[in-house]
Amino acid sequence: MHADFRIVNVFAESPLAGNPLAVFEDARGIDDATMQALALQFNLSETTFVLPSERASARVRIFTPAFEMPFAGHPTLGTAHVVRALHSTGDRLTLEMHAGIVPVEAAGDVWTLQANPPAHRRPEATRKELASMLGLAADDLLAGAEPLWVDTGSEQLLIPLASFDAVHRALPSPAALAEHGSNGKRAMAYVFAREGSRVVARFFFPKHGAVIEGPATGSAAANLGGWLLATGATLPQRLSIEQGDAIGRPCRLGLAVGADRSIRVSGRVIEVARGRLTL
Repeated sequence: MHADFRIVNVFAESPLAGNPLAVFEDARGIDDATMQALALQFNLSETTFVLPSERASARVRIFTPAFEMPFAGHPTLGTAHVVRALHSTGDRLTLEMHAGIVPVEAAGDVWTLQANPPAHRRPEATRKELASMLGLAADDLLAGAEPLWVDTGSEQLLIPLASFDAVHRALPSPAALAEHGSNGKRAMAYVFAREGSRVVARFFFPKHGAVIEGPATGSAAANLGGWLLATGATLPQRLSIEQGDAIGRPCRLGLAVGADRSIRVSGRVIEVARGRLTL
């Protein structure tokens, strides 16, 4: 069996920045177990598989090296970039995912997705427990701002911090993250601080007993939009999010929350490689 793929960097301002993604151009004939094995073979944060759809421009399945995801931001934008090139869809298209139909549009190589309406809930952990989980003091959490679980397609724990310095100093404990940052399916924490329209963020998750940091998390940026809605922020909002610098993969994400409560996440996509896999 032969399977053609492309490697793209998403939320990238230069070719070797951003969050890398492998996109298999035509996944017909690839079964679920092989998709999961291919995602582990590439060992990127996500690998996507493009399939025909009767409801959208294409159907997309998203796999991490360990499990399938219903939605994720950088796979959505990166896959849209490939689908446009493959099928000449133009700059407006829709992708069918397990989380629903996601509209995507482009201005050149800058892609924007519209997220689903958010749901949210309060964490069971106290502010002191969350701070300790992150290796921080309680006053490193932003006073008067509530940590929340937010879901615009992929539920994540969002924790607002008091300063960029606190974001930089965060050093989560694997055991505490598994205890206080888990929704029963997986554990994670998205920490962020804001000055004006600038946001600095980091995303942590456990893997094989260690804490891993993701370079850019489009689904968490969408959930940040949901957090703004849940906490009664003034609308509209337009933010620039910096993520990935701490691990040498600088990423830049745009977040816009409209007066109509819509949530849009944007970023540049750069293709860096094409290949054919033989099994």
